[in-house]
Amino acid sequence: MKISIRFLILIAAFLGLLIPARAGFFDQLKTALTTNSSPVAMAAGLSEDQIASGLKQALGKGVSNAVMTLGHSDGFLTNLTVKIPLPAKLQSVESALRLAGQSKMADDFVASMNHAAEQAVPVAAGVFGDAIQQMSVTDAKAILTSTNDAATQYFKRTTQTNLYAKFLPVVQKATDSVGVTAQYKAMMGKFEAANSLGSMFGSKPVVKFSAADIDGYVTQRALDGLFVMVAAEEKNIRANPVARTTDLLQKVFATSTK
Repeated sequence: MKISIRFLILIAAFLGLLIPARAGFFDQLKTALTTNSSPVAMAAGLSEDQIASGLKQALGKGVSNAVMTLGHSDGFLTNLTVKIPLPAKLQSVESALRLAGQSKMADDFVASMNHAAEQAVPVAAGVFGDAIQQMSVTDAKAILTSTNDAATQYFKRTTQTNLYAKFLPVVQKATDSVGVTAQYKAMMGKFEAANSLGSMFGSKPVVKFSAADIDGYVTQRALDGLFVMVAAEEKNIRANPVARTTDLLQKVFATSTK
């Protein structure tokens, strides 16, 4: 039997009234899920399925926050934690261009890669949503009783391959629309012209990238950044008590009783 969102909100509100504010949300669910004599389980009459559904709702909100944080203009570019830099093999090219007064060429290429990643991230919402819906009570127990990044590891295990497959065509389309390949060619052309006039790069060979190489690099870095943000959201869910959402829940109740 499916549980409505409104019913889950009622459960969350009831938990907020009964459990001390000092306990984190994950800790509260873990207690209810693993202790048969839990006051919450007895008073609210919650089944394991219902508590697991509450966990799914919390994770769904966390994933949604992560996707929204990155999936907009400058979501990657201005976030230093996940900003996509030039590939390591091109860092010497970047250094040479900056020495030659061509920093804008390198900056434009970096910006174009990050904008492509931003366009791909919203695709993750559906993939994560499917993984959450398929989560079993056993999975929920493991997440609640395991390490602090158990939910993130669960998502990596169940979504990463599918996400890469879905991200790649979006990135390929985005790299065309925002001009990543064109920016790369312009940057390399400028580098080669500058390098031919001197020895800024010395005798070390330049590793060039094809369009496919760039697309693969942007796709993987977009995934890496997404999981960094999912991990941050999981940490937030584990640390913040239910009491901190009381105001939001009261607004929901006020709206529903009007």
